[in-house]
Amino acid sequence: MADETQEAGGIHFPFPFTPYAIQKDFMAALYQVLEAGKIGIFESPTGTGKSLSLICGALSWLRDFEQKKRQEEERLLEAGAPTSSDGLAPALGPPPSCQGSPSTPEATGEPDWITQFVQKKEERDLVDRLKEEQVRRKKREERLQQIRHNAKLRFAAKRMRQEDEETERLLRLSSEMLAAGTEPEQVASGEEELVLAEYESDEEKGVPSGVDVDEDDLDEEHVTKIYYCSRTHSQLAQFVHEVQKSPFGQDTRLVSLGSRQNLCVNGDVRKLGSVQLINDRCVEMQRSKHERKSITEEEEPTRRRRRQEPRATCPFYSHERLQLLRDEVLAGVKDVEQLVALGKEARACPYYGGRFAIPAAQLVVLPYQMLLHAPTRQAAGIRLQGQVVVIDEAHNLIDTITNIHSMEVRGSQLCQAHSQLLQYTERYGKRLKAKNLMYIKQLLYLLEKFVAVLGGNIKQNPNTQTLSQAGTELKTINDFLFQSKIDNINLFKVRRYCEKSKISRKLLGFTERYGAVLVPSMEQPKLSGFQVFLQSLQPGATVAPATPAEAEEDRSPRPASPLMHVEGFLEALTTANQDGRVILSRQGSLSQSSLKFLLLNPAVHFAQVVKECRAVIIAGGTMQPVSDFREQLLAGAGVEAERVVEFSCGHVIPPDHILPLIICSGPSNQMLDFTYQKRGLPQMMDETGRILCNLCNVVPGGVVCFFPSYEYQHQVCAHWEKSGLLARLTIRKRIFQEPKKANRVEQVLLEYSRCIKHCGQARGTETGALLLSVVGGKMSEGINFSDDLGRCVVMVGMPYPNIMSPELQEKMAYLDQMLPRAPSQARPGKALVENLCMKAVNQSIGRAIRHQKDFASIVLLDQRYASPAIQAKLPAWIRDRVEVKATFGPAFAALRKFHREKAGLS
Repeated sequence: MADETQEAGGIHFPFPFTPYAIQKDFMAALYQVLEAGKIGIFESPTGTGKSLSLICGALSWLRDFEQKKRQEEERLLEAGAPTSSDGLAPALGPPPSCQGSPSTPEATGEPDWITQFVQKKEERDLVDRLKEEQVRRKKREERLQQIRHNAKLRFAAKRMRQEDEETERLLRLSSEMLAAGTEPEQVASGEEELVLAEYESDEEKGVPSGVDVDEDDLDEEHVTKIYYCSRTHSQLAQFVHEVQKSPFGQDTRLVSLGSRQNLCVNGDVRKLGSVQLINDRCVEMQRSKHERKSITEEEEPTRRRRRQEPRATCPFYSHERLQLLRDEVLAGVKDVEQLVALGKEARACPYYGGRFAIPAAQLVVLPYQMLLHAPTRQAAGIRLQGQVVVIDEAHNLIDTITNIHSMEVRGSQLCQAHSQLLQYTERYGKRLKAKNLMYIKQLLYLLEKFVAVLGGNIKQNPNTQTLSQAGTELKTINDFLFQSKIDNINLFKVRRYCEKSKISRKLLGFTERYGAVLVPSMEQPKLSGFQVFLQSLQPGATVAPATPAEAEEDRSPRPASPLMHVEGFLEALTTANQDGRVILSRQGSLSQSSLKFLLLNPAVHFAQVVKECRAVIIAGGTMQPVSDFREQLLAGAGVEAERVVEFSCGHVIPPDHILPLIICSGPSNQMLDFTYQKRGLPQMMDETGRILCNLCNVVPGGVVCFFPSYEYQHQVCAHWEKSGLLARLTIRKRIFQEPKKANRVEQVLLEYSRCIKHCGQARGTETGALLLSVVGGKMSEGINFSDDLGRCVVMVGMPYPNIMSPELQEKMAYLDQMLPRAPSQARPGKALVENLCMKAVNQSIGRAIRHQKDFASIVLLDQRYASPAIQAKLPAWIRDRVEVKATFGPAFAALRKFHREKAGLS
C-alpha cells in the first residue's frame, strides 16, 4: 500500500500515497529534530496533510530508533554471551577511556582488582537486564500476535468473563443476604466511610496517594514512545483514524487515553453526570476493593461487611480482564469509541485498561489537559523522561496552559463550603483526631477570611448579602495573603492535608447522604439540609415528602463539592509570588462575587515537560506569530535558543488558487477604520454592507464573514435591517448567523450547506449563502469551509482583545517587566495584544482552502492590515501573495477576474 519515499540521508518514509514535496520536507525536518533531541515549532497549513506527515515522520524515526537500540543490545549480548566454567559471563573489554591508563586505579584510590571487579559486575548486570528486556519483549509480541490472529482466544475469554460475572452476581446476592442482619453501631450504616481517618503526618511520602498503582504484574518497563496530544476528543479520533489508514496502522501499539467521563462503562457511575462526581465515585470504588484486600479476617468482620455494603467494588475492575483488555488495546489501533466498545464486550474498564497499556505502547494519544497538568499526568501513569511529545493544534497552547492552572471560586461556594464543613464537624467532631480538627479549623478560618476580604459575612446567606463596594481589584499573591490575614497559615500543609485526607470527598458523601446543605438564614423559610438531618434523628420524627420539583432536582446530577473548588484555589495560591495574581471581583451580591487566581507565567508548568522529554514538537496549521512561543513559553522554561528549530511550509495549492486582498477604503471612498471608537459609526456599517453586496454579486457559493464580536455583529445586522442593506444582500445570498448556543451550530451549518448546494443546482438569482460569524466563536476553529462552502472569507476589522481587561493589563505589565527587548522593538505587552489579534485572524481565515484543488479569495477589511508589521504576522502562504488595495475599485476588479477564471473549476 505504501510507497517507499527516500529522503536526504537515506531515510525511508512509508506513505499511503506519493507525498507532496512539502510533506517530504516536513517529515525530513521532523526526523532531524527528534534525532537531535530538540524543540520544534512546525507550521503546516490546513489541507496540506499535516497529520499524515506527523504520523509517518515520527513513527519512521521511532522505527529506526528501536532498530538501533535492538542492534546495540544484540552487540552487547554477543559480547557477554560466552560463559566461563563457573557459569558467569566473561568480562567485557574496558571502555576506551580506561585503556592505556595504568594510573587510573591510583587516581581513583582503588586497587586494580577492585576497579576491575566493579566494572565486570556492572557489565554483567547490564547484560542480565538486556536479557530480561528481550524476554519480556518477546512474550509481549507473542501475546499480541496470538490476539491478532487467533479469534478462538477471544471467544474463550468472553465465555470466561461471562462465567465470572455470574459467579460474582451470586456471591454479591449472598453477601447482601448475610449483611441484612447486621446491627447498627454508633453511626448509621454507611456513615463509617464519611468519617476522616486519623491523619498521622504532614510529610509527603514517596508512594503517590490513591489506589491506582498496586497491580504490580500489570506494570511494565516504559519503552520509548511518542505522546500525541490535541485539544478535543474529535481531533484525537480523527488522528487515530489517520494512523489506521497509514502504513503504520497494522503494527503500531497505540493507546487512546481519555477522562473517566468519556471511558467509564459502569452505568451506575456514568449517570452521575458531573466529571468530579464520576472521578470521586470511581476512586471510592477502587478504595473499597483495596480495603477489602488489606483487612484480615481477624479485624472486625461485621464492621468490614458493613463498610463494603454501601460502596460496592466496580465489577469492571478485574485483574484478569484488565490484562486481556490491555493486550487487546495494544494488538490493534483503536480510538476512544472503539476502546469503550471493547471494554463493554470484555466487561473490563477502558479507563484503567488504557492506562495499563501505556508502558508498552509506542504511540499514546491524549487530550491537552492530561499532558499539561502535572497532577493529572502523574495520576494517569504518564512518564515523560526520555520520551517524545507532539502537541498538535498548538496555536492556543499558551492560553490552554494558563486556563488549566487558573482557578476561580465564587462567594456562594465559599459560604457553602464553610456551612457544610461546619455541620460535618458538628456531626462527627467527637470521632475525629486532634490533627483532623486542627486542619478543619484552619480550613474554616481560611473560608471565613476569603469571604471577609470580598466584603461579606460568612454567617449570612450569600444570595441576600449586598456588598458595600463593587468593582475589580487585583493583588499580588503575597498582598492578598496579608490583606486576608492568612499569611500565618502554611498553605502547603493545608493543601497536603486536603489531598491526603480526601476531606472534600468525605464532605461530598455527607451532603449526598443528607441532601444539599444550605447556609443558615433567618429569611429562608425552608429547612436547611442539616436541620432536616437533625429532625430525622428525633424519636418518631417524620420528614415531609419531597415535592415533585424537589424530586426532579434530586434526580439531576449534583455539582461537585464546593470545597473541591476551594482546594484548587489554595493550590494556586502556593504559586511563586511573581508568577500569578489574585483578582477580587465584587459584583453587588456576595454570591456573584469571586476570587480568581490568574497565572501570568505558563512557562513554569511547561518547564518540566521540556526538561524531561527527549524532544518536543509544537505543531499547528497557523502558528504565526511564533515569537510568543519562543519568548513566553520556551525561553521562560529554560530552553536555550539553539535548541529551538522552526519549520514552516507553504500550501499545496497553486499560487493562482488564492487571492488575499487588504482593502483600505470602500465603494464610497470611506476609509476603513474599524477601531473600537469608529466601528459603530453609521457610515462605517453602511460601507461594510456595500462591500459585502458587491462581493456577493461576483463570488459564487458561500461567503463567510467574520466580525470581531457577537455584539458588533448584532449591531451591524440591526443597522442593515433599518437601512435596507440586509434586503439587498438577500437578493444574491441567503443570510445565516452564527448562533451563540453551541447545540445550534451544527443545524445552522447543515442549512447553510444545503442552501449552497441547492443554489448551485438551481442556477437562479440567489447564488449561494452568506454566513455571518464571529472571531473566536464556534465557527472560527475546527470548521471545514472547503470548496463552495467558503469561496470567500471576509474579515471585518481587527479582533483586538479588550485592552481594559484587568487580566490583560496585568499580563502586559508582567511581560514588559520580565522580557528583554531591543530599543527598536515594541514593548512585549503591546506585542502580546497584536499577537493575540493576529492569531485569531489567522485561525479564522484558515477555515477556507482545505485541499490541493480548492480555491478562495481572502478579504481583510481595515487599513491597519496594510502595516508591514501586521502583514509579517500573517501565515507565510498568505503573506507572500497578499495585495494591498488603497481603493475599492481595483480590489473589486481583481476579485471579479479571479472568480470568473476559477468558475470552471468548481
